[in-house]
Amino acid sequence: MPERALLIRGGRVVAGDGSDPAPADVLIEGDRVGAVGEVDASGAQTVDAEGRLVVPGFVDAHAHAEGVVFDDDVQLALLRQGVTTVIGGQDGVSYAPGDGSFASEYFAAINGPHPAYRGDRVADLLATYDDRIRLRVAYLVPAGTVRHEVMGSARRPATEDERVRMARLVAEGVADGAVGLSTGLDYAPGIFADADEIAALCAPLAPAGLPYVTHMRGGYEDNSEVGVEEAARIGEIAGVPVHISHFHTRADEAARLMRLLDERGVPASFDAYPYTRGCSILAMTMLPPELNAMDPDAVVSLLADPSERDRLRREWFPRVARNPSLGPEWPDLLTLGHIAADEFGWAHGLTLAQIAERRGTDAIDAALDVLAAARLEANAIMAVRDQRPVEDLGRLIGHPAHMGGSDGIFIGSHPHPRARGTFASYLATYVCERGFLDWPAAVRHLSTAPAERFRLGDRGRILPGAIADIALVDPDAVRDAATYERPGLVAEGIDDVIVSGRPVLAGGRLTDETPGGGLRAARG
Repeated sequence: MPERALLIRGGRVVAGDGSDPAPADVLIEGDRVGAVGEVDASGAQTVDAEGRLVVPGFVDAHAHAEGVVFDDDVQLALLRQGVTTVIGGQDGVSYAPGDGSFASEYFAAINGPHPAYRGDRVADLLATYDDRIRLRVAYLVPAGTVRHEVMGSARRPATEDERVRMARLVAEGVADGAVGLSTGLDYAPGIFADADEIAALCAPLAPAGLPYVTHMRGGYEDNSEVGVEEAARIGEIAGVPVHISHFHTRADEAARLMRLLDERGVPASFDAYPYTRGCSILAMTMLPPELNAMDPDAVVSLLADPSERDRLRREWFPRVARNPSLGPEWPDLLTLGHIAADEFGWAHGLTLAQIAERRGTDAIDAALDVLAAARLEANAIMAVRDQRPVEDLGRLIGHPAHMGGSDGIFIGSHPHPRARGTFASYLATYVCERGFLDWPAAVRHLSTAPAERFRLGDRGRILPGAIADIALVDPDAVRDAATYERPGLVAEGIDDVIVSGRPVLAGGRLTDETPGGGLRAARG
């Protein structure tokens, strides 16, 4: 028996190979699964899994935890959902390449600052996690950050030379172990990049079989076809798979658009979380793209100018009212989750309409005042006019191309509950209660498929030789506790989690083990 052996005894194993849950013991030797079945392992440390399912650790295919994952509370929130790997670098904006200053400022209300990274390659960022945390962090090269490194805040198409320089940075990131390329085409500077530019940046992905991951242009919901058409074109030109981030649209429309991609010969997948409300930086919807691309201090100066406010009121906010997701009811649909300004500390958890009422202003001035006071560092939970029912969300989540992704944001005193509840909600509502997924399909969606798509190595299965990232799930107790009113509550029903063969959550509490770190894409 190896010096470090662990035996999970008495559970039902969901192996990740499509088979039904079956009684079996799991022997872990070092960081790998050694045997599954009837195991004689005298001397091994034993974990009692009676009454529980033994599943491969879950992969959060869309996470914003790469800056805050060093926080024990964040690790606890993820592990209590069975998440053992998060994929960062989302929406085209994160720390590397470069010194991290662009993302730390622009996405301050989404990712926050990184406590240790100081530049300048993806390899340097991934190294900051090694042996310091309990779970794994994989990373997408963020195209917006790449563009900012080469072009600054330029609001124009890239030249051929600039495309070459950007593609070189992407290739460097892929060589360092990145698992794909991401864009955020509603954010600056991604909003200024056209499809040909993005396809050029995707070229280094093709030899490695890595995906293009996109927060699509033009909004989602009933406008999703615009973004999918552009993603299809990029996938065709670059010869890469496409993965659509946080695919907010009706289940029937998602299925139609997935067929469109298939008919065009583009391998495609998507993530979607089990909530109808979204969350992002407040400036994305409240300010036009040219202001989002500017230095925050310059924007604050503009917002102090009454004539600029009048211009925004005349020219921009009518467009906000025509936003297909929000419409003219937007003041009642945007709830503030984070405001980096002490004078607005009382406003967390309130809508812009409520803030305006308390201050005796209208919602436009309330929004602009919040942004100015916070130097744009504010995020908002965004409801939509047409709340989709559980049945529609269930059919979306049940689509074969779906993968688990929380889009979880941990920044703010009143965050979106998806950060602490997404994966438990999948299991409690969409598996146990409503049956949109059975357990083999759930493991496929939440573990096996993302491990394959993002080339995460021997993960996503409980078979001999697989990396021993494993969660124990009580199917009778698993549930999401976080709500829009109380978003800080952690999930229940997953009390034991193992990463690389070492217990990191035991009895619902964090252990002192730190076997996690940066996760590099597998080669070959």
